[in-house]
Amino acid sequence: MAKIRVVIADDHALLRDGIKALLKLAEDIEVIGEAVDGRDAVEQCRRLKPDVVLMDIAMPGLSGLEATLALKHEAPKTRVLVLTQYEDREYVRRFLKAGVAGYVLKRMLGSELAGAIRSAAQGGLFLDPRVAMEAMQDFGPAQTGAVDEDPYETLTDREKQALRLVALGNSNKEVAETLGISVKTAMSHRERVMEKLNLHNRTDLIKFAIKKGVIRVEP
Repeated sequence: MAKIRVVIADDHALLRDGIKALLKLAEDIEVIGEAVDGRDAVEQCRRLKPDVVLMDIAMPGLSGLEATLALKHEAPKTRVLVLTQYEDREYVRRFLKAGVAGYVLKRMLGSELAGAIRSAAQGGLFLDPRVAMEAMQDFGPAQTGAVDEDPYETLTDREKQALRLVALGNSNKEVAETLGISVKTAMSHRERVMEKLNLHNRTDLIKFAIKKGVIRVEP
């Protein structure tokens, strides 16, 4: 089985060493590069084409956010997983808007980091519970043409199942396998959910699912 290829971008050598030691315990994850700042991170990802980059926010030169935006053009297939000590709502909002695959607080480093990396590599979104609560507070009601109708109730049972699975970070293939349908049908369910709820990306879908209680965020 191919390993998940990871680049660590952080200007603190001790932290990078700690993360490498931790990830060595995960047989399906391989650290293939390290970057000391944002510019280095962009170059490493462009050259090595990792599946996931662990991106610190506060780095000299190019910041983590600037590097994340640059990677959309330089290495669009690399998923960005923010790894930071900051849980400020504005930071969370900006990175989610930039399309990151997750936001992980450094104090939660442990076995959960490997899970966050796996989720990111599979196309999911991983949010630290405290960060998820911030994201929920920043989410306004979905727009809909019906004034009194709850948009969630416009979904079919199958679409509600698909909504929950996607919000939990499942890929289209995993949704298809869980529901016993084709990948094409799973993609169709997801598209109809997004259309009916007037959502524009996976981040908005997850926020909606949290707000509606479709998925839970443990305190």
